[in-house]
Amino acid sequence: MTTLPDAPPPLLPTDEHDRTLASHVHPADWVNPTPAQRYDLVVIGAGTAGLVSAAGAAGLGAKVALIERQLLGGDCLNVGCVPSKGLISAARRAADVRDAAEFGVRVPDGVTVDFAAVMARMRRLRAGIAPNDSAARMRDLGIDVFLGDARFSGSDRVQVGEHSLAFVRAVIATGARASAPPIPGLGTVEHLTNETLFSLTELPPRLAVLGAGPIGCEMAQAFARFGSEVTLIEMGARVLPREEADAAALLQDALRKDGVTLALNARTVSVEARGDEKVLHLEHEGESSELLADALLVAVGRAPNVQGMGLEDAGVRFDARKGVLVDDHMQSTNPAVFAAGDVASRWQFTHTADFGARLVLRNALFPGPRGKASAMTVPWCTYTDPEVAHVGLDEAGAKQRGLETETYTLELSDVDRSILEGHTAGYVRVLVPVGKDTILGATIVGRHAGEQISELSVAMAAGMGLGKLGGVIHPYPTEAEAIRRVGDLYNRTRPKPWVKTLMGKWFAWRRRGV
Repeated sequence: MTTLPDAPPPLLPTDEHDRTLASHVHPADWVNPTPAQRYDLVVIGAGTAGLVSAAGAAGLGAKVALIERQLLGGDCLNVGCVPSKGLISAARRAADVRDAAEFGVRVPDGVTVDFAAVMARMRRLRAGIAPNDSAARMRDLGIDVFLGDARFSGSDRVQVGEHSLAFVRAVIATGARASAPPIPGLGTVEHLTNETLFSLTELPPRLAVLGAGPIGCEMAQAFARFGSEVTLIEMGARVLPREEADAAALLQDALRKDGVTLALNARTVSVEARGDEKVLHLEHEGESSELLADALLVAVGRAPNVQGMGLEDAGVRFDARKGVLVDDHMQSTNPAVFAAGDVASRWQFTHTADFGARLVLRNALFPGPRGKASAMTVPWCTYTDPEVAHVGLDEAGAKQRGLETETYTLELSDVDRSILEGHTAGYVRVLVPVGKDTILGATIVGRHAGEQISELSVAMAAGMGLGKLGGVIHPYPTEAEAIRRVGDLYNRTRPKPWVKTLMGKWFAWRRRGV
């Protein structure tokens, strides 16, 4: 059995901002409390799912213990959403300056990105957000916070160091970690993951990125905008293989515009170190080549954190790839133990971890009707430029379910605000059943797609049809107006040809009577 390290990873470069962060999310002088005789809820893991579970239960009056072995806030705060979006924000500013001349704004030649300042800003902002997830805040909410390794010592008991915590219910919320593909030589070559990328203080002149999923695409574009020579390597035929082909094509154009070299349909045969360089041996359409890089980012997948917790002793079934095995109510094979977040969900997003935890609270703490994970309407977004956001089904997913569908698409090149902003590469697309306006799913590609997809998520959750959405007044000019106009497209298809003919005759009769 693999045991994870019992100390938090070092925060680098250990400047004032990282010291501030650590003081909140893993204070060196923290003293674990004396356990209660029994807890209503013991939560293992203090990422998004764990924090929401613990805070929500404590707010309802439950006696709660929260256990974290590394950093409170989990991936999202420390090595995920927060730092990555801090970098993406800076990269967008760099691109806007680069493209300012298109708007008649003359920027002096030679403007450069101060990468060290970009990273320092990210660390400063991350430290400023940290109090929301801090051990002190959890304690102030009435939660017993334990720092250390958690291990089940029975079906209703967890051991943390010298303390044994008895529980009525428990939640496993240990998240996931970056995983490496079985590429020969990779294990012996120093490489970056999302867990180490944000410790950089110097911009790599040449960056190779393995994997063109969301993380790979986001960071490839950002580092290219900062000035790195970036090569994005993907075994498949396109980037973002889980998104619509049209969306991927638009993003590929954008990546190339930013200077990213795309190596698609490329297999990484092996990796080796040659002095300070990383050497990737690639194979593409039967031809071999070498790619030299100063840094290598591996962004090809994640593995659930299920090792070393004694899940077997608690009667909790798990899988090294799928994580804790739960039913639609997020309940494990031990009726007293639930799981939420990346350790148990195929939707590995912060917002699904949040709402999965809310579902667990309802099902674990209260009798009566139980909520189902399958009932959640889950949107997501890849924060490239343009952003790619989606909710519900796409055409391929609908076809797999045997559904006959229609799609309604409005290109952003037909939206006035997008034209004025200079961001016309994108579209709004909505999927409905043939003959109905029920929204089955939607995709938005555009600079602010992540902000706009929520309107369609609300409509889906509320059972609001596309036709009715077309009747909702939107401010003009806005990019969100594109959503209403897709509703208009649907409504224009509703009248049958014979209705138009009949109305024409009625209007003609009325004109004669005037």
